Amino acid sequence: MVTGCASAVLVLFSAFLPKPGSDSKPQDQTEPVSAAPTEAATEEQKPYMIKNVKVIPQEDLKAGCETYACTMLLNILGFDVDEYTIADNYLNCKYVITGDEGEKYGPDMYSAFAGTAYAGWGVYAPSMAKSMNQYLKDQNSSLHAYNSENIPLESLCSEYVSHGVPVMVWATTDMEEPYVFDTWTVNYVDENARTKEGDTFSWYMHEHCLVLIGYDSKSYYFADSSAKKISVFDKELTDKRYKQMGSQSIVVK
Repeated sequence: MVTGCASAVLVLFSAFLPKPGSDSKPQDQTEPVSAAPTEAATEEQKPYMIKNVKVIPQEDLKAGCETYACTMLLNILGFDVDEYTIADNYLNCKYVITGDEGEKYGPDMYSAFAGTAYAGWGVYAPSMAKSMNQYLKDQNSSLHAYNSENIPLESLCSEYVSHGVPVMVWATTDMEEPYVFDTWTVNYVDENARTKEGDTFSWYMHEHCLVLIGYDSKSYYFADSSAKKISVFDKELTDKRYKQMGSQSIVVK
């Protein structure tokens, strides 16, 4: 991503791989949407944090916050995998190209990674869940990655994190304000796309993916690759950024 996850990588060539935009959900990967917190989530929660979480610093994969988050989540669940294995073998990456007159063409990020984890923009939850499910299938695992939208963070905490299950969420780097930074004409879609070929897709500066691993009465705790540590952010601000980035999450269960 140009990057809310890390440094900007904006050099484009017509054949060089360099992140919400105009947003059908996967047939077997989307959890039922919950528009409001559950009763349990509205009650004040006791502090909790998943233990023994190793944060992987975002270094070589400059646009790979989603890849790092995926890897950290899988590691927490006991899978011995690194970020390079995910980036090199499982991401559905599509070129962002520049035409003769400077116009850009690229994928709907709900359908594919725009660029690569090494140099690009990023990917959204439906496509990332598909990549994770291919990895889980290759491991002969009975687990499955489910992407969801519009489930409040408090509900994700009460339903999953409080039981030791980490959750990938889309927000922004350091919870900075997102804004449209780049656009392109869509030339690739799949069943998860929110656009049609020929539509315009917008990427938001500061887009970032983190792993929700804990909470207290005022804050959420994240395994944060770009910060290279466990980051603690105010709940109200984090809820706002999460909603701005489409309230996207992934749970493996």
